[in-house]
Amino acid sequence: MDAVSLPLAGLRIAVTSDRRSEELIDALVRRGADVTHVPLLRLAPLADEAPLLEQTRRVIAARPEVLLVSTADGFRRWFASAEAAGLADELSEAVDAAAVYVRGAKAHGVVRGLGFRAAGISDDGTVASLVPQLNGRLRGATVAVQLQLENDLGLPAALRRLGAAHVLKVEPYRWLDSATDPEVAKLVDGLCAAHFDAVTFTSAPAAVALINAAHRRNRGTALVRSLNERVVVATVGPVTAAPLEEAGVHRVLVPERHRMGAMILQLVDHLSGLGTLTRDTVHGPCVLRGRTLDVDGEQCELSPTQAAMVRCLMEADGSVVSRDELCAALPSVSTRHALDMALSRLRRMLPKPDLITTVTKRGYRLNSPPLGATQAGGCVAVGAGTST
Repeated sequence: MDAVSLPLAGLRIAVTSDRRSEELIDALVRRGADVTHVPLLRLAPLADEAPLLEQTRRVIAARPEVLLVSTADGFRRWFASAEAAGLADELSEAVDAAAVYVRGAKAHGVVRGLGFRAAGISDDGTVASLVPQLNGRLRGATVAVQLQLENDLGLPAALRRLGAAHVLKVEPYRWLDSATDPEVAKLVDGLCAAHFDAVTFTSAPAAVALINAAHRRNRGTALVRSLNERVVVATVGPVTAAPLEEAGVHRVLVPERHRMGAMILQLVDHLSGLGTLTRDTVHGPCVLRGRTLDVDGEQCELSPTQAAMVRCLMEADGSVVSRDELCAALPSVSTRHALDMALSRLRRMLPKPDLITTVTKRGYRLNSPPLGATQAGGCVAVGAGTST
């Protein structure tokens, strides 16, 4: 495996987004990842955007003094919807008459591209940071807010506290819940069992949808535990991370720049440092990366349970691991008999069946060189522990 050109080789990553998912998946696959795509929410087609058109008509009629623009795609989608309904000219007049405040460079670029001028831009890429710029300017004003998500994050209330007389919400994104999709149930179970090395989120509603789906299956506690201990969670920014953190997930990657590209680079850097475990054996170097096992140059792809067994034995570094300890580390294996059967199947998968040896009445261990023997590759652990 070329860890430089394919830093994610052997690692399994779940992608939960719908919008821009192809770009994200392609970037991960190019780096060697095995990607599973399960959109937790899907954007409703513009043809179904009757609520958005009603909000557009209200903005046109109200002629707001101030407009807050949250996202480039949302602002573009809003105008596409208005154009399809024959409202683009009227909306342009309303926006042109307002003082426009935008969140970040991308939104600013779209605002300028559509012919409007921004009165202010947030310093840190969040809508909330625009609020101080509006202090003293909203007394009695009508304000329109193009929301980033269906969750308004308390922004309308904050604007009213600054004196806004009316706050009009504009919600270009309407999500179709995928809760009944059987693939979502599989994703929840897979994350709980750590069948994935990482999971990515690019929107807060998707994070909320996963948490809700887990609770519907009575797996909420198991999901949070797994995301804290075994599966890396990567988000595009603090807004996306917030629902996960509120649910009790404390180990969330948030890039300094709230962009998908920055999220990908941070995830690659994190997994590259934690994903590989290496041990010397009687057959030469044994390397486990994700679910790919390499024994002295011979490779095989393991199941999630098999990879977890091998990792547990490699972390013991030649010491005996009891059956009870192995069962405790493998939620899908509930009895000693099931463990013995799983180990038998694992041995048939291995390039060298005796890589794992049985220690009578004690358990199992990795077939390491005897103490004092010359070791060809040295004994090195990179990111010892789980791959998260």
